[in-house]
Amino acid sequence: MKQPLFVVIAVSLLALVACDAPGRPSAYSEEVAAAAVTDFKTLYATNCAGCHGSDGKNGPAVEIGDPVYLAIADDAVIRRVVSKGVAGTSMPAFEQSAGGMLTSTQVDAIVTGIRMQWAKADVLRGGDPPPYAPSSLTNEVGDAERRKDVYALYCSSCHGLDGKGGLRGSSIVDGPYLSLVSDQHLRTTVIIGRPGLGAPDWRSNVPGKPMSHQDVSDVVAWLAEQRPQFMTQLKLKPGRGGIQ
Repeated sequence: MKQPLFVVIAVSLLALVACDAPGRPSAYSEEVAAAAVTDFKTLYATNCAGCHGSDGKNGPAVEIGDPVYLAIADDAVIRRVVSKGVAGTSMPAFEQSAGGMLTSTQVDAIVTGIRMQWAKADVLRGGDPPPYAPSSLTNEVGDAERRKDVYALYCSSCHGLDGKGGLRGSSIVDGPYLSLVSDQHLRTTVIIGRPGLGAPDWRSNVPGKPMSHQDVSDVVAWLAEQRPQFMTQLKLKPGRGGIQ
């Protein structure tokens, strides 16, 4: 039996509204729209702020909005970490080529935006910061007693002689913490400090006596020695590199 003409028209209109209504994006169009976002503030808020803080500071991870950090870490370092993440740590890979959700263009937008937003040309004021990564100028193995003495000189006034905390700083030798961070994370933190928590950078731990390249490496080596032994026994190595 034929349906009345008005019924046929009504059903057709309902199908049109349900499946192809103006302003109702398909799943495909939503995917394209997400991949097309290149605004730094949007990308940073969505992908980075949860760990690094809304303005690059005061998050649980390294303060990538700190101009001192941006003075020692170049764009290649930041891009590599955003793109590929850091194995063995909580820093994931973000670029699609490494299993993430961002395009190469979006990763570039984050890297460029971080520097444009927070870098300051004069932040070092003629200072000579230790390099971001260890160099041939330093002995990464060093002497155990020297490492202990350097830590005591530059760090113990806040964190205690054993690293378990003092009047002005918390413990930095907790097993779970050291198990989750890389040597590079420790190195970066020793160099740039944690300004949001009142921890000074390499220039100001001891007034008038900035840390040398070797001093930084010695402190990192001392901290690495405090990691839980099971990590060594299982031959697990914390990830290296990182927005750290």
